[in-house]
Amino acid sequence: MKLEERVLHALRRARARPLTAGELRQRLGPPPVEPADLAAALEALEQHGRVVRIKDDRYVLPLDADLVPGRIRINRQGKGFLQPDDPRLPEIVIPEHATGTALHEDRVLVRRIQRPKGLRPDTPEPVYGEVVRILERRRTQLVGTLQRSRHFYYVIPDDPRIPHDIYVPSPEAGGRTAQIGDKVVVALRDWPSREANPEGDIIEVLGRPDAPGVDMLAVLRQYQLPTAFPAAVRREAEAFGTRVRPEELRGRVDCRSQLVVTIDPDDARDFDDAISLQRLPDGRWKLWVHIADVSHYVRPGTALDEEARRRGNSTYLVDRVIPMLPEILSNELCSLKPGVDRLTKTVEFLLNPEGVVLQSRFYSAVIHSKRRLTYAEALAMIRRPPTDPVSRMLHDAHALAQKIRRRRFAQGALDLDFPEVKVRLDEQGRVARLETVVHDEAHQLIEEFMLLANEAAARRLRQLRRPALYRVHEPPDPARLEEYRQEVLSHNLPCGNLQKREELQRLLARLNQTPLGPALKVGLLRSLMRAQYATEPIGHFGLNKTDYTHFTSPIRRYADLIVHRALFDPRSLPPRVELEELAEHLSTMERNAADAERDSREVKLFAFLEQQLRTGPLEPYPALVTDVRNHGFFVDLPTLGLSGMVPLSRLKDDFYIFDPDRNELRGRRTRRRIKLGDTLQVVVARVDRFKKQLDFEPAPEPARKRGPSRRPSPVRPHQPQSPEPRGAKARNHKRDSHPRAARRQPPGHRQTSGAPRPGQGRPHRGNRRKR
Repeated sequence: MKLEERVLHALRRARARPLTAGELRQRLGPPPVEPADLAAALEALEQHGRVVRIKDDRYVLPLDADLVPGRIRINRQGKGFLQPDDPRLPEIVIPEHATGTALHEDRVLVRRIQRPKGLRPDTPEPVYGEVVRILERRRTQLVGTLQRSRHFYYVIPDDPRIPHDIYVPSPEAGGRTAQIGDKVVVALRDWPSREANPEGDIIEVLGRPDAPGVDMLAVLRQYQLPTAFPAAVRREAEAFGTRVRPEELRGRVDCRSQLVVTIDPDDARDFDDAISLQRLPDGRWKLWVHIADVSHYVRPGTALDEEARRRGNSTYLVDRVIPMLPEILSNELCSLKPGVDRLTKTVEFLLNPEGVVLQSRFYSAVIHSKRRLTYAEALAMIRRPPTDPVSRMLHDAHALAQKIRRRRFAQGALDLDFPEVKVRLDEQGRVARLETVVHDEAHQLIEEFMLLANEAAARRLRQLRRPALYRVHEPPDPARLEEYRQEVLSHNLPCGNLQKREELQRLLARLNQTPLGPALKVGLLRSLMRAQYATEPIGHFGLNKTDYTHFTSPIRRYADLIVHRALFDPRSLPPRVELEELAEHLSTMERNAADAERDSREVKLFAFLEQQLRTGPLEPYPALVTDVRNHGFFVDLPTLGLSGMVPLSRLKDDFYIFDPDRNELRGRRTRRRIKLGDTLQVVVARVDRFKKQLDFEPAPEPARKRGPSRRPSPVRPHQPQSPEPRGAKARNHKRDSHPRAARRQPPGHRQTSGAPRPGQGRPHRGNRRKR
């Protein structure tokens, strides 16, 4: 047992009694521990928030001191939400004034506090807290736009969740001088007090925001995404060659005679899962789920493993992929390409005619895929009569998958899928077209079989009582659910106790039948927790599964690689403490990738809409009203995958009055009503890259009748001025004339690429499979 684990064990046995370092040494028992070693262990545990030092230099477990370590997420209104390290603990709400100097995604220590003053008595009762210590900065570098006030330079961060602008002493970096309005990278200095703006140094000048490539370079720097692999990693990957060697087949089950196929998006290059299905004479089914055997090539302690662990996952930006593994592995030797031998970890299922799993077994195998199918090709085969062995197998697989799917929802799984918007770029990196990806029967076929494999892997690990990583999705906070329930009831829709799963399913079915449904479904997604990784199998709320993990995508997710090792080589796993730290790291990297992917799409779409404002014509888009306020209403644009606001000033046909009781806008002359769930056609009216906000206005009547039209009158694009720096106080101790709070969006004003997914979406494969 490592020294850190011995210390934690001793503090648990102390039953909340704080201990000095000397008392801890006595309680640790044999073998004796040197004071210097104990001091180093305590410092490491304290830095990670696993122990807390209180007065008189005594140590105690955080919860025993009513302190909770975790990762803070800050929304655009400045409110924080702590996701505790212990997934069994509820989320903690941190008011804006109590976030201290914490930034979005920092690891912090939070003290639970009483209900803040000023809340109505009927307000749902979440758990509140205040930040008392920053344990780890998630980002020490930020990307922003250089500006200058009368006396000094400052940088406005691109991320609107960063509450202050950053003072910089000089616009120079690396022999290059940034111009006002340039994108720059800033390294943060220490930030001791929220009462003063943070300071930093420009370390890289990216260039003008509209220069080719600068937009995506800013995303890469903002999320600290690597652009190349270290030389040692490349050498290790290249040493494996490009073919499976005969000696690597020893001890593997030979599945090369099976009719194996892969089904993936049309632009996929890494194929990490394949399937084969066979009907037995007695009517039962044999299903094989073959997963790329990355663990054969990526061994613990190697440069390849360290780099994959650091990256955590592949990141799919709008114009490129930042892979977890070098392409010679991810796109070649590990990828289950057709016509070549490939090594796999395989789950073999025996199912009854209704798709119930009777038996499953895991083994190492070698396959030889017969076909690489896209989703469109697989869907076409499913929808027409079978003509060859592949299409006949797909018909059988489709019928079986639909039985499994119907039973899964009957057992309580939640249907929370939304169409996704895929942005296609031209050679100049501009938006060429937008595609809506629907979760059709071909997607469902693969999804159901991958869910079976993930669940079987988790069940097997629990039976073996082996340490591993599980994919967990906590039940939603009751206060959030009740707040959402009241919103549903305000629209005269029946809604029972949403803490009962059957009522939640009943509501989802009802939302699918009403015009308000899509808007309210988005609200439900926001009320749910986000899935993450943990070392305890506490279950998956969205899927309603007790046992669930990630097993099916080791090319793009390091968590799946750990699960493979746990199943086939448990001695290679790190100690429990390190495994817990790894779960937190991988959850963080997954969120980082999701944010980067969203921002990369928004950058291109914002530029696309700005071009419409500059040169026209203004293209009308269908919009769904998702929220109504006294200053306008918010809309989601499903064909763009964006959201924005229609201010009252943009409504020219009447003077509108807000009715808070009915939560609607009503025209004084026309009596026209605008309420949640309404649909209309809109055109872009303003693009604000500083605030990452979009304003829209109703499309002109001819455009609604005839489609896209020329603009009836010129509209000047929004040109952000150079505001005075925002934050707590200016360097000359005068209050800022342009408070940063003005840059925050009002509640609900957000831009997203596709519907938000808190973890209950599909298992991730580029644009899918992310359970």
